[in-house]
Amino acid sequence: MESGMPNDARTPVEYRFSFGPWNISEGGDPFGPEVRPVFPHEEKYALYRPLGFEGVQFHDDDVVPGMDELSPDQMLKQAAVVKAILANQGLTPEFVAPRLWFDPRTVDGGYTSNSAADRSYAWDRTKKCIDIARAIDSKAIVLWLAREGSYIREAKDARLAYQRLLETLNAMLDYDREIEIWIEPKPNEPTDQAFVPTIGHALTLAYASQDPSRVKGLIETAHAVLAGLDPSDEMAFALAHDKLASVHLNDQNGLKYDQDKNFGSANLRAAFNQVRVLEEARYGSRGECVGLDVKAMRTQAGAPVTAHLANSREIFLHLVAKYRSLDQSLVAQFRDARDYEALELHLIRHLLGV
Repeated sequence: MESGMPNDARTPVEYRFSFGPWNISEGGDPFGPEVRPVFPHEEKYALYRPLGFEGVQFHDDDVVPGMDELSPDQMLKQAAVVKAILANQGLTPEFVAPRLWFDPRTVDGGYTSNSAADRSYAWDRTKKCIDIARAIDSKAIVLWLAREGSYIREAKDARLAYQRLLETLNAMLDYDREIEIWIEPKPNEPTDQAFVPTIGHALTLAYASQDPSRVKGLIETAHAVLAGLDPSDEMAFALAHDKLASVHLNDQNGLKYDQDKNFGSANLRAAFNQVRVLEEARYGSRGECVGLDVKAMRTQAGAPVTAHLANSREIFLHLVAKYRSLDQSLVAQFRDARDYEALELHLIRHLLGV
C-alpha cells in the first residue's frame, strides 16, 4: 500500500474487514454443473485471518443450522460452540441476519405477508435471531427485507406493509434494549418491487422508530446500482445522518441480476468514489467494518476459492492509498474555479498513475 497521510493530517483509519462464509462459494453454477468441490462450512473460519479479515457476517442459520427444529437450549448450545470457534480464531461477529427468505412460510414475505400465521413465524424467527446474536456477543441485526415486496402492485396494501415493518422494528427494539438494527435496502430480487428499495426509505423507518439511535443502514454497492443510484452518494447520505453502520462492497455491471463482482472490477472510478466518501467521513474510526459481499466467478476452479476476497480487499486498500495521496489543494482549486474538466482529468490521471 502506498504511503500518505489523510488530508486533514489526523491519524489514518486502520480498516477492519469482514465477509460472510457464504462468500466462499461452494461451486454450484445455477445453469450448469458444479465446477469446484464443496468446502465444509465449519472449516471456513480458519481462512479469515490469513486473508486479512477479522469480522464475520452471519445469517442466523449459519450459526445454528436447522434452528427451527431445535429447542431454545439446543439452539443456544450450538451458538456457544460457534462463539468458542470465533474466540479461538480471533474473530468478531459483525452481525447476525434472520434468513427469512428460504422458508415456505415467507414466500409472500415475512413481516408484510398477507397471512397472519406467516407473519407470526417471521416474528418468532426474528426473536430467535436476536437470541443467537447475543449468544455469540454480537449486538447488531441486519434486516435484508428480501421478500418484503410484491410482484404486482395490487397483491398487497403497501401502506399497511410499511406500518407492519415499522411495528416489527419497534418490537425488536423492545425485545432487546441494546441490539442495533441495520436495514440493508435492495430495490428488487427476489421480489420485483421491494418496499424498502433505498437507504432513504431505510432511514425514514429509522427516524420513525421508537429509538432512532439504534436503527441504521447497511449499503451494498450492487444494490445501489440496481436502483439506478450511485453507491457513493447513498453512503454519503447515510454518513450525513451518522447512520452508516456497515457497507457491503462489490461491483455490478449494469441493471442485471445481483452479480456481487469483485470490488472495483466493473467501475473503478465508482469504487474510488466510495472509498473517497468513506475516507472523508473517517468511516471505520469507531471500529466499523468494511464488509465485502463478493462471489467467485462461476467457472473458477479450486478449493477453497478465496482469491476474490483477497483481491477485493487489495483493490480497496490501493484506492485508499490513491485517495490519501491525492493533491487536495489542487482539487479545491479546481472546485473553486468550477473547472470540472480540469478536475476530472486530474482525477483520472491520478487513478492511472500518470
